[in-house]
Amino acid sequence: MDVVFFLEVHQPRRVRPDLYRVYPRRPGDLEIFYDELNRNVFERVAEKVYRRATKIILEAAREVPGFKATFSVSGLALEQFRRWAPDVLELFRELESMGAAEFTAQTYFHSLAWFIDRGEFREQVEMQVRAVEELIGHRPRAAENTEFIYNNDVACFLYSMGFSTVVTEGVDWVLGWRSPNYVYKAWGCDARVLVRNYRLSDDIGFRFGASWWDQWPLTADKYATWLEATPGDLVFIAVDYETFGEHHWPESGIHEFLRWLPREVAKRPRLRFATVSEAASRHPPRDVYDVPTWATISWADERDLSAWLGNELQRNAFALLSWLYPYAKALGGEVLRLWRELSTSDHLYYQATKVGPAGEVHSYFSPYGSAYKAHDVYTAALYALVLHIRERWSAEAAERAVFNDERCFYGGGVRICSLKDLRAADAGFRERHRRDLLRWLTDVFLLTPAEAERALSIR
Repeated sequence: MDVVFFLEVHQPRRVRPDLYRVYPRRPGDLEIFYDELNRNVFERVAEKVYRRATKIILEAAREVPGFKATFSVSGLALEQFRRWAPDVLELFRELESMGAAEFTAQTYFHSLAWFIDRGEFREQVEMQVRAVEELIGHRPRAAENTEFIYNNDVACFLYSMGFSTVVTEGVDWVLGWRSPNYVYKAWGCDARVLVRNYRLSDDIGFRFGASWWDQWPLTADKYATWLEATPGDLVFIAVDYETFGEHHWPESGIHEFLRWLPREVAKRPRLRFATVSEAASRHPPRDVYDVPTWATISWADERDLSAWLGNELQRNAFALLSWLYPYAKALGGEVLRLWRELSTSDHLYYQATKVGPAGEVHSYFSPYGSAYKAHDVYTAALYALVLHIRERWSAEAAERAVFNDERCFYGGGVRICSLKDLRAADAGFRERHRRDLLRWLTDVFLLTPAEAERALSIR
């Protein structure tokens, strides 16, 4: 049986926590991101996790025949590695050169772009692929959406981009009586799907340091015995990389667990390590993994989208982010970069108002202390983005703007979503709707009255 060990690596750019109290009056008045905190957090995690854990994995790759691991590293994390921990990138490159690691694709900004614009989603994935190739020297063949967000359309879209394998969560209601320990096929296309065994994954990710757990302490030989007794073709273990030293501190014994697990697995003839792509190619699909678009899953909280879009704070903030996208896209450059940084899923994750174990996890990650402060801070950041858009907007930017929502103009059975569409409309239509079109051009495309008159008259 293949043991697929998958490590998620991501660090966001956090917004400065006082931004909601000192709203900028002009673009550039205030730094939006709290880079002092971002650097401190990254350097702490780099020392406790990225260096130590990667050196342990590299040591295992040298000493344990056949040991392999799979990494998924966001573009934002790669940027921070390049700035503050380039030596870790060297360790990744060495693992890749030994054939002991696979690096998968994901969105560059670890974002919710899938729910805003498919073209933007494609661009962010392609950006991350280029970054992995440039900094690590590996061309991803497998992919995930942010936080294992998945439905049939996600799988087939990634498959159309050239990724043969997609990874996601093994959700009980989707699997039914079936086991997560097999390769599945996506509904609607030929993508191979690996689904996480969340029980065995959470034994490491959440329960490793829990002294109340009846299996505590968890040792490498005990865990390897559980793997050996697990039926199936493969077992897909996926956790945050920060598990090894940050979520569970070194004093918990997590590094020793990581050090000895490959050796304990190697002692058991039934088990062998594999990367995501290797496991997907070695075993035939046993069934179809069918997740309709209206029941999208993830690996967070209740295995749905509620970690990011579960309350009105989050949904309103996300609606404003989505509303601003066509303007940021039309401007490009620094404005689009700022919009993309604000599309990172963490900003919405901090705004969750959950209680119980899920609420404790959200609070652990949030630098703001409460969901309501996180919402105020994020709204202030979006306001700063609006200022950047208004300062840089021009008639040339309006020419590039394309809308695909309720901002399109509807009249006489005609739908117009861009200035190009407007020019394609016949003169009679433009004359009949002249007054409404002028108002539409000023309200939606942000043109002056004179610019709107010119846009309406030019064919």
